[in-house]
Amino acid sequence: KNVRMNATNFDLVSGLVSKSYSQQAQQGRNQRENAIKALLSQRRIPKKGWDDQTIEFFLAEIALMDSNNFMENVGAGEREGRVYSSLVEKRHFRLAHGVGRSGDISEVQPKAAGSSLIYQLSNKMALDVIQLSGIQRAESALILPTATGMSITLCLLTLKAKKPRAQYVIWPRIDQKACFKSISTAGLIPIVVENVLSGDELRTDIEVIKDIIKEKGSENILCVFSTTSCFAPRGYDRVDEIAKVCKEESLYHLINNAYGLQDSKCTHIVNEAIRLGEVTFFVQSTDKNLLVPVGGAIVSSPYKAMVQDVSQIYPGRASASPIIDVFITLLSMGEEGYLKLLAERKALYTHCHNKLTEIAKKYGERVLETPNNKISLAMTLEQFRDKNPTFLGSMLFSRGCSGARIVPPGATKTISGVSFTSYGSHFSGYPHPYLTVAASIGGSSEELDIFFARLDKCLAEFIKKIEKSTKQ
Repeated sequence: KNVRMNATNFDLVSGLVSKSYSQQAQQGRNQRENAIKALLSQRRIPKKGWDDQTIEFFLAEIALMDSNNFMENVGAGEREGRVYSSLVEKRHFRLAHGVGRSGDISEVQPKAAGSSLIYQLSNKMALDVIQLSGIQRAESALILPTATGMSITLCLLTLKAKKPRAQYVIWPRIDQKACFKSISTAGLIPIVVENVLSGDELRTDIEVIKDIIKEKGSENILCVFSTTSCFAPRGYDRVDEIAKVCKEESLYHLINNAYGLQDSKCTHIVNEAIRLGEVTFFVQSTDKNLLVPVGGAIVSSPYKAMVQDVSQIYPGRASASPIIDVFITLLSMGEEGYLKLLAERKALYTHCHNKLTEIAKKYGERVLETPNNKISLAMTLEQFRDKNPTFLGSMLFSRGCSGARIVPPGATKTISGVSFTSYGSHFSGYPHPYLTVAASIGGSSEELDIFFARLDKCLAEFIKKIEKSTKQ
């Protein structure tokens, strides 16, 4: 119907400008409409990324499906998509109703067919991206307008509703506040499992997990909450072995896959865990994996019904902003663009490892051996052990370098009433102070080269400072 209407309009146009020009313009428009038709029928990330004009054209068409943009609509309710600032209205592409309804975040809104369409397509494309990344056994995906930690809390609350008597969550230690706080926010009790030191690397203590299940009783344990992507020297958890244990003990298994989609080792082990045992949910950040602003996460599972349960536990409607960000980005990126980014990141890790090794040798340090972590790298800072090594982090930050972490020995931190010794190192008593850097998606070798040049200068300056103070 829309195509026929457009054809009629173009026929009318030909009475004002040359018919050949009108036909050429119509062909140009048809190319964009064909791309939209393919998206609506295939419901997957497009093979090739769209140009910005096509995306803006589609968003404008979608916005016209929401009631606040109807030409003769009269709103008599308290929530009618009214927006005071025209700048805010433009920022949101005139999509003001958000997503979901009070009982289900993924339910279609009568007033917002356009916004609802964006959400449904975005969830389909998110699942496609997860499968392209290597987790082919994923069956459903839901983008939540909450960052990873709060999205994990919603998953835990969903599981808690199914097993209300269970109060414990077994959690192999990772020194990252949000994932730990997500447990207490859900009203659950964490049981921290210390990692095992294997050479330089920290790995999961499977035997302790089994002992805890035996001691507490599987009926009192809600789930095992494991982690893939993390800061070195921690490796990803043995999620495949945890999955087997959870299946044997009839326990839920939640995986924090925060920035794991970009790493083929992480996605492979999650896929294997699904094949071999129990994986109830795995959650990943939108900003860390898809290069969008902070504010969203993707909940995925091999069980469609479990993802639907998370959708229904979300209270009220939600902001569409994080969903629109993902929608635009995936259309712009396309499958080819996304796979190219994954390949570039893998090459970047090798480059990062080589450059860090050069710096380490120059200053008598070494790169820690962490074969089960292909995103984050760590270098020892032994000569600064008693010289306030965190000062190096301040030097780097003041020189425009962000993201590098300095972990000194012996720091203690209390989170939600639980104390952690040597916080930051994922282990009580890690033997080395160290610096971490990451080869993450969207980064470049040029960016890393600048970082390592500045790190080189900072290390030289720090050593001079120490030598000067020693002489005094």
